[in-house]
Amino acid sequence: MTISDSGLISSAPPGGMHQTDVAIIGAGPVGLFAIFECGMLKMKAHVIDALDFVGGQCTALYPEKPIYDIPGHPAIEAAELINRLATQAAPFSPTYHLGQQVVAMAQQDSGRWLLTTSAGTKVDAGAVIIAAGCGAFGPNRPPLDNLEQYEGKSVFYLVRSKQDFAGKRVVIAGGGDSAVDWAIALQGVAKSIAVVHRRPKFRAAPESVDRMDALIKEGKIELVTPYQLSALEGANGQLSAVVVEDMDGGKKSVEADVLLPFFGLAMELGPIANWGLNLEKNLIAVEPSTAATSAPGVFAIGDISTYTNKLKLILCGFSEAAFAAHAALKVVRPGEVMHFEYSTSKGVPSGAAA
Repeated sequence: MTISDSGLISSAPPGGMHQTDVAIIGAGPVGLFAIFECGMLKMKAHVIDALDFVGGQCTALYPEKPIYDIPGHPAIEAAELINRLATQAAPFSPTYHLGQQVVAMAQQDSGRWLLTTSAGTKVDAGAVIIAAGCGAFGPNRPPLDNLEQYEGKSVFYLVRSKQDFAGKRVVIAGGGDSAVDWAIALQGVAKSIAVVHRRPKFRAAPESVDRMDALIKEGKIELVTPYQLSALEGANGQLSAVVVEDMDGGKKSVEADVLLPFFGLAMELGPIANWGLNLEKNLIAVEPSTAATSAPGVFAIGDISTYTNKLKLILCGFSEAAFAAHAALKVVRPGEVMHFEYSTSKGVPSGAAA
């Protein structure tokens, strides 16, 4: 079952004024878990995301990519993780405002916050949790001549379905987790896989690198190092080969039907940069035990937040969501005494998934 056919997600019509306990900016995995954490504390949430679907990068960029560091799941595809998080949040009846960007956020005389979206929707919230990932994102494109002629035809910056590359000669460029993980995941699907990187050492998780190295030794993946992309060969948008160049200027051609360049994402904070929050290198600085920003009643979690020794892992974002929800409760209902209960004893509203 997918989110789209499950009835779990429906976006509210644009416009109008809404009031809620907590406004969550960002419907990626960490934002979705924040709904659950707020719900367990009996706080209602409105969720705003610039994309017209939930899941953030997990849905937009790599729905079939396996994720290996979710507790209790040795491996889980990104799309399935989003489905489970949406199911977990559903009993708390969140209101989604999708396909809308928050363009303004101002504190009112009452101390509450008023958020305005690009669609004219206004959300009056007691607290705000920013879970906007890394803000607006797009791929870092390699500097290759005539690249745009091949984009979307035989050069792709994401993998939505592994079967799109069945039986094809695939060249993957990059040295991070995406390059290594997709080299492993496409093995047995693609006709051939070649990995191009400027040095033999990769920046991916050590276990994943070991798995790729084993496939290289078995002859199932070709390692092309130390090389960088130099040129594309083909016609009418269809690749026939990728030309690579070593550090001494030596070139060679690698046969290819598809090029997957994974050089990270270009990130922009967008309107968030103008909200008066303390920023460090385009990230929002927070107090780690509460996820509190420099603005009262505003919290930041996930990849968009930073603090000393921050780890950009989904599981850390989940923990930050819990911190933020508990801190937000003190803002939304000041003076209320909360008697903390474990979910095993407290339970969740009827209809929650097991």
